[in-house]
Amino acid sequence: MKTTFKCLMVLLAAGLFLSTTLPTLQAEDSDSPVTLTGLLVCGKCTLHLCSECQNVLQVQQDGKTVNYWLKQNGVSKDFHSNVCQTDGEKVSVTGTVKEKDGKEILTASKIEPTK
Repeated sequence: MKTTFKCLMVLLAAGLFLSTTLPTLQAEDSDSPVTLTGLLVCGKCTLHLCSECQNVLQVQQDGKTVNYWLKQNGVSKDFHSNVCQTDGEKVSVTGTVKEKDGKEILTASKIEPTK
């Protein structure tokens, strides 16, 4: 009887552990598309953080500004003229996020202005 109870407790603990860690593991899947809304600015002209023009999406999260550096692809380059040498534009960006060298890199598949 004691062995059955111990086995049941181990299975219950394992199930509890898996039920709490699996959603976290799935949320960190960087291939899943996300949509982020914030202020899109030029990393060179507005933020003065890089030597070449590059789109940076500034998103407010937990009271802090998080910079998502948009990967230089066709979608990002086509929208850059809207934000370069301006105060930026409020947009929603859909794409995938990966962290590289301490920066959040957003590969945009769609950029849409918001109001």
